[in-house]
Amino acid sequence: MSRTMPPSTAFAGVAVVFAAFFFAAGAPTPLLSLRQQEWGFSAGVLTLAFSAYALGLLAALLVGGSVSDHIGRRPVLLTALYVELASMVVFLVAPSITWVVVARTIQGLATGLGTSAFSAAIAEHAPAHLKQLAGGLAGASVAGGLGLGALLTGAAVQFAPDANALVFGTLTVVMVLAIVLVTFTAETAERRPGALRSLSPRITLPPQVRGEFLAGIPVQVAGWMSPALFLGLSPALLRLHFGLQDGLVVGFTAFVGPFAAAVSGFAFARQAARRSTLVGLGLLLLGMVVVLAGVTATWLPLVWLGALLGGAGFGGTFGGQLRLIAPQVQPHERAGVFSGIYTVAYLSFGVPVIIAGQLAPRWGLIPTVESYVAAVIVLAAVGIGVQALLARREAFPQVATA
Repeated sequence: MSRTMPPSTAFAGVAVVFAAFFFAAGAPTPLLSLRQQEWGFSAGVLTLAFSAYALGLLAALLVGGSVSDHIGRRPVLLTALYVELASMVVFLVAPSITWVVVARTIQGLATGLGTSAFSAAIAEHAPAHLKQLAGGLAGASVAGGLGLGALLTGAAVQFAPDANALVFGTLTVVMVLAIVLVTFTAETAERRPGALRSLSPRITLPPQVRGEFLAGIPVQVAGWMSPALFLGLSPALLRLHFGLQDGLVVGFTAFVGPFAAAVSGFAFARQAARRSTLVGLGLLLLGMVVVLAGVTATWLPLVWLGALLGGAGFGGTFGGQLRLIAPQVQPHERAGVFSGIYTVAYLSFGVPVIIAGQLAPRWGLIPTVESYVAAVIVLAAVGIGVQALLARREAFPQVATA
């Protein structure tokens, strides 16, 4: 008698656990704003605490991103969950910002180790009639988890007497339950030699996806800088520019974009991948223009509208990029390729925010935020040009080869 759950149940369960990782990643945003008030650290330290997650994730992704192609998905998923559980405990008891940075780094290591394995497992557990949905679901799990984590933690900051204990105590329990769930999923990847060799830092890009991957870099950078703006810089922007520091407002501001990305990821899933990417880039560009107008006018509803449009665009671009690349990859290459995709994503998610946090004391917060948003707009415009050229080549291949 099999002790593993049916594939459709495993598909849904693994997707939910993946979303829980990113729920936990979004949760610290309102809490960091609260801790900044309580402990008195600078905006630069706040952005470092936010970005330590992305840098830890990147390190783990580069070292262990493709190891599940060799030892199987389930051992990697379970290891990532145990490390994530450890980070939740550190968050729960952290007495200072130093320990919060440690917790964020551990959390990033856990997510980096698990990200490509989770993405591959979601695709491999998906029933035949849901295969097309799998790429969009992976993207929606990332974006939706980040947004919901920020929103619900913001509500806890606003209404609970000890938001930190409530949030991370609950997430500790969630990770224990996730370990149990993953234990009873079937293994979907065959063991292959070369596990130790795969731990040397590298990105695996088979020849058939290199062109698409390189063309998608401006798309990825623009897309991932957008949620990083709201998760990493918005607490300082709300407090210093808008004069707001309520936990629910901070959480909602961080929530709007990622949540729109999650919803739009499903909406775009039935569109052709190239069209999804192009339309998403247009929405992202428009959204950032609206955000820039809202910041300049000090009108928060306009910033929220821009976050909604930009988030919807991010969902379309990220899901579209996954669907452009994933079908061209062999099963034994899958985790390594996802590692490459998420390496670009998390460099874009973490490094620009760190740079902005260091520039803000010198340039001023508003010029720094305006420059950041302008960079996203320029990258989105470049992405539109590149993707439009590729779409034309696909529509008229005889012209491209003439």
